[in-house]
Amino acid sequence: MAYPMYEVDWSVLPPDQNRRFNPAFNIATIKQVVNEAIERVAPVSVRMQTPTRLRDLIRQIRAARTAAEERSVVNKECAYIRSTFREEDSVWRCRNIAKLLYIHMLGYPAHFGQLECLKLIASPRFTDKRVGYLGAMLLLDERQDVHLLITNCLKNDLNSNTQFVVGLALCTLGAIASPEMARDLASEVERLIKSPNAYIKKKAALCAFRIIRRVPDLMEMFLPATRSLLTEKNHGVLITGVTLITEMCENSPDTLNHFKKIVPNLVRILKNLILAGYSPEHDVSGVSDPFLQVKILRLLRILGKNDAEASEAMNDILAQVATNTETSKNVGNTILYETVLSIMDIKSESSLRVLAINILGRFLLNNDKNIRYVALNTLLRTVHVDTSAVQRHRTTILECLKDPDVSIRRRAMELSFALINSQNIRAMMKELLLFLERSDAEFKAHCSSAMVLAAERYAPSNKWHLDTLFQVLLKAGNYLRDDTVSNTIQIISSAPGERQAYASQRLWISLERSAVCGDSTEKQPLIQVAAWTIGEYGDMLVSEASNAISMVDDDGVDEFVRPSEEYVIDIYQKLLWSTQLSITTKEFLLLSLAKLSTRFTTQPSQDKIRVIIDTFGSHIHIELQQRGVELSQLFRQYANLRPALLERMPPMEPVTTVEREDSDTETEPATIVQQNSLPEQDALLDLIIGSEPLSNGDVEHAAPAVANNNTTTNDILDLLSGLDLSTPSAQPPPLSAPMSSVFTTPMSVANNNVSPALLDGLFTSAAPMPQMQAPETVVTALERNGLRVELHVQRGGETATITMKAHSSANSAMSEFLFQAAVPRTFRLDMMSPSGSVLTPQGEITQLLKITNPSKTPLRLRIRISYTIDGNPVLEQAEVNNFPPDLFN
Repeated sequence: MAYPMYEVDWSVLPPDQNRRFNPAFNIATIKQVVNEAIERVAPVSVRMQTPTRLRDLIRQIRAARTAAEERSVVNKECAYIRSTFREEDSVWRCRNIAKLLYIHMLGYPAHFGQLECLKLIASPRFTDKRVGYLGAMLLLDERQDVHLLITNCLKNDLNSNTQFVVGLALCTLGAIASPEMARDLASEVERLIKSPNAYIKKKAALCAFRIIRRVPDLMEMFLPATRSLLTEKNHGVLITGVTLITEMCENSPDTLNHFKKIVPNLVRILKNLILAGYSPEHDVSGVSDPFLQVKILRLLRILGKNDAEASEAMNDILAQVATNTETSKNVGNTILYETVLSIMDIKSESSLRVLAINILGRFLLNNDKNIRYVALNTLLRTVHVDTSAVQRHRTTILECLKDPDVSIRRRAMELSFALINSQNIRAMMKELLLFLERSDAEFKAHCSSAMVLAAERYAPSNKWHLDTLFQVLLKAGNYLRDDTVSNTIQIISSAPGERQAYASQRLWISLERSAVCGDSTEKQPLIQVAAWTIGEYGDMLVSEASNAISMVDDDGVDEFVRPSEEYVIDIYQKLLWSTQLSITTKEFLLLSLAKLSTRFTTQPSQDKIRVIIDTFGSHIHIELQQRGVELSQLFRQYANLRPALLERMPPMEPVTTVEREDSDTETEPATIVQQNSLPEQDALLDLIIGSEPLSNGDVEHAAPAVANNNTTTNDILDLLSGLDLSTPSAQPPPLSAPMSSVFTTPMSVANNNVSPALLDGLFTSAAPMPQMQAPETVVTALERNGLRVELHVQRGGETATITMKAHSSANSAMSEFLFQAAVPRTFRLDMMSPSGSVLTPQGEITQLLKITNPSKTPLRLRIRISYTIDGNPVLEQAEVNNFPPDLFN
């Protein structure tokens, strides 16, 4: 008999080889007869125990209760399989390899079966070849030496007269082909693409697809045969041909231009599919071959990109697909999604783009959450193409913010920020504030930062801007980024006087409620901003003029009641005594309370403030203890300096500008780089204890303060050590810094012997003197794949300010944009938060860097940029060393 009859043969024999048997005959009887015949014919010396069947092995492994019991079953079976391999048992080799492949799928080693797979491949029987080729695809790769031995078997089987054997060889070649093997057998595959057999032709096209991916140089060999695939009637050949052409066009611009001639052919095929009647062979839920339609639409998208002529040829068919496809089933939605992607990528007409966005709008109303997510994701990628069309679906997008699915809420949030402009800023912020209040913790940081940036860019008025910032501080809680606090402080500082009074009253209401309700620990950024504002403008808070400012809530009730000085101090004391507030928040409160001693006029208030500050002189935390001791000295030994040291800070000037639509400019704050050195302290002493008397006698009452020159010199040096004599920064000093760095504001010193000419601009409350801006140098750090990164360098002594500006000329938005930088250990790098994380086409992202270089060595900067475009993550790295040589001079 030509084929030994055992378990796995009967279900896989080709039909033409299985016709000799009567289907009505009992198969179990045949197996029994054949196995008995083998036992009778085989000599006793070669008779082997009948191996366990694959299904029985699976049952044994699944019945194992522990991992150790499973390993025992597997090891026992592997030992038996090894013994049969050593004894060259060809009768049961196929069954043993099948069991070995199952063991391999469980994660156990099965490499010892590689040569046995080659023996099965070399067998003339189809069932042996099938299991052998399957084993080769699972157990072999191009790193194995055995891999080279299979080439000749593949070549022989590619020339077989049986189409199923040829198909097995093509599948295996596509799966495990190394570059050398692909070059050896590419001509055979190219010949099979021209075969008249549709089964072989589609297998050969898919094999060519894999070969081109491994060896792109072989693409030219397949060009003539590939184009002929589009003339086939068989849908299987058509879909493989389109797949092969798509791969070629994506990898080679020349091939892309070559295949642009086939656009009319693709349009004709797609039109026939749409207009074709019912075909049971290709119908899926009432749609004719949706898989082929999707493949053709994707290829049209690639061919029509940046090509007006090709786009014009496919506009009509895309409109037909968009209007005639049934949307009640998921199959139709799939085709519509591909149609939308094609319309948005090619140079389509404006009406067609509106139609595509309306389709996505209908997707947002679908009950399937996957379809809603796809719609939001696509709208986010295409919002820059036709913003006005997307704005029509703003209400639906905002409804998605309430979706229970976290992924949909995230995409809806990102899309909502992309839709904000000067016309809808009020309505959008109202909805986003509601979303921020009820959102999960993972959303609050990103959402609050984006809201701050949007409010800064599109704010219709200063009052609305402040109100929005306060709402964000209130609802985001402790999830705010650190730069939001400094941004808000800078905005309040630069606001007009009436707005500063309004801000102090609004923040007082929030501070009072947090202290009374006991939820201050959950709103510490709000407490920090409120403490700074009340400390600076506390006199406006308690003055009778504050009653003239009306703050009416939603119920028409004026929320603000002018507090007394004693009540304000009681609230501060309650917050400072809290054991759950962070050290940074207490530093804000302590310094604010010290400033209130110069804002409040009654002596009992000042005495109560002094008592509270004195208690911090023995605080367990060293930083608060230092602040308590130093501030206590301002109530005793240096009481005459306290009003000048704690006077109101001048308006903070912005450092980097953010463009507004109405041409106004807002700024992002930058951190202070303190430069404390002894020569600067000496220069300050020279100014303070100079011999020139004051000509106008403005501060004659302070003359006894310098009676003893040596004592005064030491006292002033102790008190003002670390005073930064540079121009006051636009950023408020961080309250977590040492106490000596806090007194960097202009002040007036009571000293009869100090010349007003020397003190002018240093110790007066006037705005800082303007200084010449250093020239800016632009260094191109990276220019790749439509992304251009420029570093705008500004010299500044030991500290250079670098503004990173990222521009995109790509057609798709770059999401999750992250800029990272590294410098040698001798440098210090401070990076501010970026202006955003989504880089739209023709858009810009900025980020501020400050680099301190005490050693004055040349700067070497290594950057890494990561982003996601069209769903694909991208990582770019570069080293920048072409900075100006005099950067730190």
